Amino acid sequence: MKRSFFVLALALNTFPCHADPAAAPPAPNGITLPKDYQNWRLLGVSQRTENGTLRAILGNDKAIEAARSGQTHPWPDGAMLAKVAWKQKSHDKFATAVVPGEYVHTDLMVKDAAKYAATGGWGFARWLGDKFTPYGQDAQFAQECLGCHGAAKDADWVFTTPAKLP
Repeated sequence: MKRSFFVLALALNTFPCHADPAAAPPAPNGITLPKDYQNWRLLGVSQRTENGTLRAILGNDKAIEAARSGQTHPWPDGAMLAKVAWKQKSHDKFATAVVPGEYVHTDLMVKDAAKYAATGGWGFARWLGDKFTPYGQDAQFAQECLGCHGAAKDADWVFTTPAKLP
């Protein structure tokens, strides 16, 4: 776990994207990808074994403050979480290490209990691939997100457990 955490943290600063995320169009529900999300701090990491992806979960200042103080049940309004996903691959010089490969997508969750009451108090968005193509045909795509996040309803709809730093 420690090795994966280090590798993902390093990748955030060195792994190139092919398009400018700041130019990403808004999601169908109007949520925009914050221009500075790549500078947010690391909250946690995850690996999805069923689809072979590694993910770095980043938080804006509000989310980091909430996580560090244990105030995530519920997360405060204004907290934003970005999940950056890559296909996993073996390191070319260290075969037992798993590292980020091809960029897959960036997800965003925006906490605003009143504005997003219909989706558990969270606004959801996703941008796919190197062109940062917004996911979903219309604003109703967020119901799909909520359906998946239903398994984490008791954690304010958030799967991420913030990593405790030593």
